[in-house]
Amino acid sequence: MKAVIVASVVGFVLTLFGTPLIIKMMTRLKVAQPIRDELGLASNQTKRGTPTMGGLGFIVAAPVAYVAGHIALRTLPSAQIGQVSPTITALVLLGIFFSCGAVGFIDDYLKVVVRSTAGLSAKGKLFGQLLGGTTFGLIAMYFPSTNGETVGSTNISFVKDISWLNITKVGAVVVFVLMVLFMSNAVNITDGMDGLATGTSVLVFGAYAVIGYWQYKHWCGDTGGYAADPNAYCYAVRDPLEVAIIAAGVAGACLGFLWSNTSPARIFMGDAGSLGLGGLLVGLAMATHTILLLPIIGFLYVMDTMSVVLQVISFRTTGKRIFRLSPIHHHFELAGWSEVTVVTRFWIIALLCAGIGLCFFYGDFLQNAA
Repeated sequence: MKAVIVASVVGFVLTLFGTPLIIKMMTRLKVAQPIRDELGLASNQTKRGTPTMGGLGFIVAAPVAYVAGHIALRTLPSAQIGQVSPTITALVLLGIFFSCGAVGFIDDYLKVVVRSTAGLSAKGKLFGQLLGGTTFGLIAMYFPSTNGETVGSTNISFVKDISWLNITKVGAVVVFVLMVLFMSNAVNITDGMDGLATGTSVLVFGAYAVIGYWQYKHWCGDTGGYAADPNAYCYAVRDPLEVAIIAAGVAGACLGFLWSNTSPARIFMGDAGSLGLGGLLVGLAMATHTILLLPIIGFLYVMDTMSVVLQVISFRTTGKRIFRLSPIHHHFELAGWSEVTVVTRFWIIALLCAGIGLCFFYGDFLQNAA
C-alpha cells in the first residue's frame, strides 16, 4: 500500500505544481488550442487562446511516480526482489502510454504550428496507434516471465479470464490493438469540456489502482503468503503491484492537473494527454485480465463515442440527427445546461460506472472465495 500511495502523491504533486510551469511555457510560445467556430457553442468562444498540450505533464509524471513507488518498495523489509525490480508489465503499460501520447503530441504540434484544427491526418493517427498497439501487444503476449506468465492472456476476460473463450496469442494482440484504437479515441472525444475527461480519468484510473492492489493482495504469485493456502482464491495475473502503482500514479497526476483544467480551464490536456490515457487504460485492462470490464468502468468514454457513431449512422441513413450535437455532452449544452452542470453530472455518471465495475469485480471474489 505504501508504494501505491507514494506513487499517487508524487503524481499529484508533479502536475499540481508542474502544470502552472507548462502554462507559462505554452503561453510564451503561443501554443493555444484552435477553436472550431462551426460548432456554434458560446462557451467555446471564451476558450480561444487557452494553452494546450498540458498532457505533457502526465507523460512526465507517470514514470517519475513509478520510480518513486519502487523507491518506497525498497524501504520495506518484506519486499521481494520480484516485486521491486522493473518488469515487462511496466514496459508494456508505460510504452503504450508514451506511444499513444506521442501520436497525440504530433497532432497537437501540427495544430499549433499550422494553426489548424485538422492536425495529424486520420491515416497518420491510425498508423501511429496501430504501430504502438501492435508493438506492445506483441511484447505483452510473447515475452513470458521465468514461470511462463505473460502480461496479457489468450482468453477474453471480464472480471477474470473466461476459460472457454481462448482466442490464441494472435487473436489477443488483435483485440488489444482494436481496443487501443477505440479507447484512445474515446478519451479524446470526451475531452471536449473543461475537466470532463480529466475528472473521469481520476475515477477510472483510481478504480484500476484498486483492482491492481486487490489482485496483488490475493495473488497466485505470492507463494510465500496468501497463495500458500491451497484453498485460497487467487488471481493468475502478472505483476499486479506494478499495475496498481502505475494506475495510482496517473490517477494522482490527473487529479493534480484538474486543479488547472477545471472550469474555466487555464490549459487543455490536448491529444498528447487524451490519446495516451486511453491507450494506458487498455494496457491496465489487459494486465489485470479485465478486458470486458473496462467498457463498464469507463462507460462515460463509451457513451460519448457511441453518441458520435449513432449520430453519423442516423444522418447518413435517414438524413436526421439523433442529438442536437455530438458528442452527447454538447447535446446537453445546447439543451440549456451550463458547461459546469454537464461536467458535474457526467462525473457522477463516471463515479457510478466505476463503482458498478468494482462491484462486479469484488462480487466475483466473494462468490469464489466463500
